[in-house]
Amino acid sequence: MSDQESSDAGKANLPALTRQVSELVLAGSLEHAEEAFSQAADEHGDYAVVEVLSTLPPQVTALHLSGFDGAKTSLATMLVPPKAWADSLAYIAATWPDNLIEDDPERIAENLFNHVHGIVYANDDEERRIELLQEASATDHGATVFAILWSLAPKEILELAGEILSKGRYVTAQTSGDSDIAPLAVDLAKASEDGWERSLLELFPEFRHSAEMADVALPDDPDEESPFMQRSTRELLYRLRKQVPSVRSMPRRGARRSLGTDIFS
Repeated sequence: MSDQESSDAGKANLPALTRQVSELVLAGSLEHAEEAFSQAADEHGDYAVVEVLSTLPPQVTALHLSGFDGAKTSLATMLVPPKAWADSLAYIAATWPDNLIEDDPERIAENLFNHVHGIVYANDDEERRIELLQEASATDHGATVFAILWSLAPKEILELAGEILSKGRYVTAQTSGDSDIAPLAVDLAKASEDGWERSLLELFPEFRHSAEMADVALPDDPDEESPFMQRSTRELLYRLRKQVPSVRSMPRRGARRSLGTDIFS
């Protein structure tokens, strides 16, 4: 069979593969769904997996991808289109056990970090990484997702906000706490100034833009009261849960003015 014939056959089989993967994911058979992806890739190339992931309902994609992180190999993790992943993030809070939000919010946030990190750094394609970060941070739910991650290391995130303002594109991910979250924060700021600002203001809602945070320092003692409002990890998890769409259509944010200055000009 020629490459063209294989491509045509793959396109003809896409609706059936989409239905098969959806049924497997909804039944909880994530490994079998990955096997279906792997077989499709072997027979028709990676494009077949990309096409299916672009047509799966976002809630199904969220359910599938939530079962994988950087420690687990997944074709879906490596090939999910940036927009499909960004849309699926609107539903990811629906995959969390209700009691964990109240009892162990940090555990959920750490698992969410593993999920985001696993997608963004699944390979060394810098262009794909930038597009993933841009799409994911271009929505209200995306800003909340990143704010949840930042809430695990708020002191270092504030430190980075000041560094980004002063150093622009020459900023590094080195912070006093050397958090694993810092490199992701720097990459988001470089990929999308607006997305970075929105995530900061979701965590620190009293500020209007990141320039106001430059001289602010959080207490060294995490139990000491902060001098300004900071949303907790638990509060942000509940905010994301409330943002889970109740209908299939999800309106996306349109063009808007940046919240800050051009930090990398």
